[in-house]
Amino acid sequence: MVKLTIDNKPVEVAEGTTILKAARQAGINIPTLCYFELDGMKFENKPGGCRVCVVEVEGRKNLAPACATDVMEGMVVHTHSARVINARKTVVELILSDHPNDCLQCSKSGDCELQTLAQKLGIREIPFKGEQSTYKKDSTLSVERDMDKCIMCRRCETMCNKIQSVGALSAVNRGFEAVVSPAFDQPLGESSCINCGQCVQVCPVGALSLVDNVADVMKAIADPTKTVVVQTAPAVRVALGEEFGMEPGSIVTGKMAAALRRLGFNYVFDTDWSADLTIMEEGTELLGRIEKVLGGDKTAKLPIFTSCCPGWVSFYEKNFPDMLEYPSTAKSPQQMFGAVAKNYFAEKIGVKREDMVVVSIMPCLAKKSEAAREEFKVNGNPDVDFSLTTRELAHMIKQCNLNLNDMPSEDFDSPLGESTGAAVIFGATGGVMEAAVRTAYEVFTKKKLDNIDFEVLRGFDGVKTATVDFAGTPINVAVAYGLNNARIIMEEVRDGNPRGFHAVEVMACPGGCIGGAGQPYHHGDSSIIRKRMEATYREDAGKPIRKSHENPSIIAIYKEYFGEPCGHKSHELLHTHYFDRSKKIEKE
Repeated sequence: MVKLTIDNKPVEVAEGTTILKAARQAGINIPTLCYFELDGMKFENKPGGCRVCVVEVEGRKNLAPACATDVMEGMVVHTHSARVINARKTVVELILSDHPNDCLQCSKSGDCELQTLAQKLGIREIPFKGEQSTYKKDSTLSVERDMDKCIMCRRCETMCNKIQSVGALSAVNRGFEAVVSPAFDQPLGESSCINCGQCVQVCPVGALSLVDNVADVMKAIADPTKTVVVQTAPAVRVALGEEFGMEPGSIVTGKMAAALRRLGFNYVFDTDWSADLTIMEEGTELLGRIEKVLGGDKTAKLPIFTSCCPGWVSFYEKNFPDMLEYPSTAKSPQQMFGAVAKNYFAEKIGVKREDMVVVSIMPCLAKKSEAAREEFKVNGNPDVDFSLTTRELAHMIKQCNLNLNDMPSEDFDSPLGESTGAAVIFGATGGVMEAAVRTAYEVFTKKKLDNIDFEVLRGFDGVKTATVDFAGTPINVAVAYGLNNARIIMEEVRDGNPRGFHAVEVMACPGGCIGGAGQPYHHGDSSIIRKRMEATYREDAGKPIRKSHENPSIIAIYKEYFGEPCGHKSHELLHTHYFDRSKKIEKE
């Protein structure tokens, strides 16, 4: 342990701790821009580039960047001396001198860390006048880039390269021409980008933002010729409340359903229902592959990889095109719901497919690009028309002068609104695997599972492995979040699967969907993601039914419409195929 003094306050921290972390542990705030951490992934980005966090250390001539300077025994630190404040203010003024001042129209207005910092420092004018750098704007189906607003903090680069191992963004050029960009200045949509959007989640300004579809959805609701159906993902209900001043982890399921009705949606359904449906299809597919392998069939591919996360799907299509037979062919819950809504439900209520608009509320940016995939369209008409994020839904509620806090608690509509606890935990890392094990165990063994809480599959470890005893048959499973972790497992499987995994769950985002890029900004505070995870398991524990195969409405739709899991009808509507997308990247 090291003893030091920060702002006249005695502090004792572990050796190797930075001044910034030591100050935070002592309740002293030092502002930052380039720094961020993900303690769940034990990751800390400390480039010391922006110099906003500089502090004065007695006996040292120059100011020290707090995020990149380790504490020393007896060190005396001043975080807000006149010299520090003057330096900090000058740095921010210089950043602002090359930054557009269109804050009123900026998508990050109110959530902008640069805006907040300028306000705290009392900056009202920019003393440095000169030319401002300008770059062409760029957009994918999910992410918009406006590099005029980039402050070169390089958080996005760190996230893209070190956490996701995607490698779509890096700093290019020097001096005034420096910018973060895909290689050779190619459009983001033609790069290795997978639309996970984690660069958007960590960007402190409006240089990276989501593609906003709120106006499109409101236009559809206002069209009297359209029947507009909405579905809400598991992770949304434990995060939406944050946008209305509630504590992180507040569960707003009933209030959210009520707000959606008041927004004008004709039917309010739950993606949790199709998460249960996904378990039926994916679980059956897993058991089918295991039985083939046990029977000596060498063509069956194990492990089976989950296919719920569109960022992950895009990642393996671009990086592992030689392994496209490993992932489950089951569509994601979003796309399963869209297929069921526009075929089964539209027919049931007498609405033409083209007259139904399906909207999904997701914690994810990649869901926007997933909904636009050609294989999820029928004669050009998509199964899911628009995918909004949690933040977009919050903005929509506020635009319509509604307050989530004032909403009563209401239920989802039937029949696509009934779900189990197994579906709720889809939103957290390990949740899909746990839900699958709950069902697969009972179907495989024909025995009742006494303890359905698989604690070993929960938590914030980047990779978790376990062996589940299926009544004498050991099933080896793995759970990973963050695509660098997924890459490690994929390469291990490519090299012969030495640990004998039967099933692997992958989610692209920190902590799973609860840490999705479309969720309320956490600004690097991992405790927020932890509280969302805790709420997810509370919601599960409070459900009367906690296994997907026991959902009465799921049982009913198989009897009435699909016949059996992985049967002819379900393969037609609920399964998909994958493509080698690596050649396009190499060509470009």
